[in-house]
Amino acid sequence: MSSVAVAELPDRFIVTLDRPAQRNAIDAQMISELHDICATIERNPKPLLLTGRGDHFAGGADINQLRARTRDDALAGINRNLFDRIAKLPLPTVAAVNGYALGGGAELAYACDIRIATPTAVFGNPEPGLGIMAAAGASYRLPSLIGISVAKQVLLGGRNLDAGTALQTGLILEITEDHLAAAHKLLDRMARQSPLALRLTKTIVNAPGSHPWADDIAQAVLFETEDKYQRMTAFLEKR
Repeated sequence: MSSVAVAELPDRFIVTLDRPAQRNAIDAQMISELHDICATIERNPKPLLLTGRGDHFAGGADINQLRARTRDDALAGINRNLFDRIAKLPLPTVAAVNGYALGGGAELAYACDIRIATPTAVFGNPEPGLGIMAAAGASYRLPSLIGISVAKQVLLGGRNLDAGTALQTGLILEITEDHLAAAHKLLDRMARQSPLALRLTKTIVNAPGSHPWADDIAQAVLFETEDKYQRMTAFLEKR
């Protein structure tokens, strides 16, 4: 039985974590299926909407499996490699979050480009209470998303971020009762934009350091496209 549901539309993929009885806890099967989905999106780039079925996004990693993991499993970066792969998908990714996004579930949400949440959403990384650390991207993603001070409150102090705090710190775009409708509205807006412009923008924004030369090269590529000419012509003619 699959732990992830996938729907492919003409302009987006919709991926739903589908273990609601386990609060969509991330287990080995889900990791494998998400890798397969990433491979599909890499071959046929489209924006991604990621959500969880039921009352929660993902309550964390499967503790039964996590308890059995060894040093070699940690060095293999099982969850981290997946979340890094999701972060590197060519086109924008949107996480629609309700309920718990804790531990590995929070790190999966952090790996997406934009997050939208319901009032019930809770983000947190309680890993140190289980004798481990948040090692699947939180240490380098969360500080860049919400600032190092608040990130330390979460990663060291065990602070959970409710929806209001997540909005205040910039972790999420908006709070809404219908997070899926809001996510689709955002993806509708993205779908009207240039896919290549979105792809190059995401690549450059994610690249470390200052890189003005890369901006120039990417813009040079876009300036030479027929898509740019047609879009600007349409804009001018409408005006």
